[in-house]
Amino acid sequence: MKAIDLFAGAGGFSTGATMAGCEVVWAANHWPAAVQVHANNHPNTLHVCQDLQQADWTQVPAHDLLLASPACQGHSRARGKERAHHDAQRATAWAVVSAAECHEPDAFVVENVHEFAKWTLYPAWCAAMNALGYALSPMVLDAADHGVPQHRKRLIIVGTRSKHPIELRLPRRPHAPASGVIDFGAGEWTLLADKVPATRERACRGRARFGERFVMPYYGGGSGLTGRCLSRPIGTITTKARWGIVDGDRMRMASIAENRAFMGFPKDYQLPEAITEANIMLGNAVVPVLACDVINAIREAA
Repeated sequence: MKAIDLFAGAGGFSTGATMAGCEVVWAANHWPAAVQVHANNHPNTLHVCQDLQQADWTQVPAHDLLLASPACQGHSRARGKERAHHDAQRATAWAVVSAAECHEPDAFVVENVHEFAKWTLYPAWCAAMNALGYALSPMVLDAADHGVPQHRKRLIIVGTRSKHPIELRLPRRPHAPASGVIDFGAGEWTLLADKVPATRERACRGRARFGERFVMPYYGGGSGLTGRCLSRPIGTITTKARWGIVDGDRMRMASIAENRAFMGFPKDYQLPEAITEANIMLGNAVVPVLACDVINAIREAA
């Protein structure tokens, strides 16, 4: 099965497709740094760096499966209510329609935040894909249910050229603990005593609830005000450093290597040395194992 990857980013979709036995023949993104990272990890794929709303789809290789993760920033709750200046970001979803119209692949998989389904034009987008002959199977999946040590709920829309939507039989794996990823012997630690009062207070509450070792959102959002224990998956990895690791009277932020593992990428997957760039790519990425499971389920249902 040949696949293409729109808005490929760091390559989570492509990695999952490769795990599922697909050949990723083409990948595109507008950010040169992301295209380079994708090329470093998927050297046999043809890469294009461009705004996909301006793409000439006739130049894209033939494929059986279209993978796409359009911009989510215009839909995410983190951005608040819909605002006009996010129109360009939300409009990236129409590139999926254009690509499907040109090539008519057997199936497509779109990933986005679940608020995508609340977009004013979501019914129109679905109608456009229906008009092209696709039956849609939307579902909200949590990466933790696929064995990744991170709770990450995302909307997955599977489209197939069939009379009715297909029913996917997806595996449900045991939840993996955050403790399996965190290396307490690595990283640069700072004393909690040197942190601002709000951080010290959250750490104090977390210690009372979970003991000496736990994780907590560094900026206070998510997981209440106490953090979470290490025996459960960590919360969602975002585009900014979010999760602080507490060990007694010291703490540090989760490292790039740890965030890569929380996202389910292979240990040898190459990422930028710049922490900011690496965080953005990981926070925007599709979890490879989840993508692999969905693609395998599509194949089995065909």
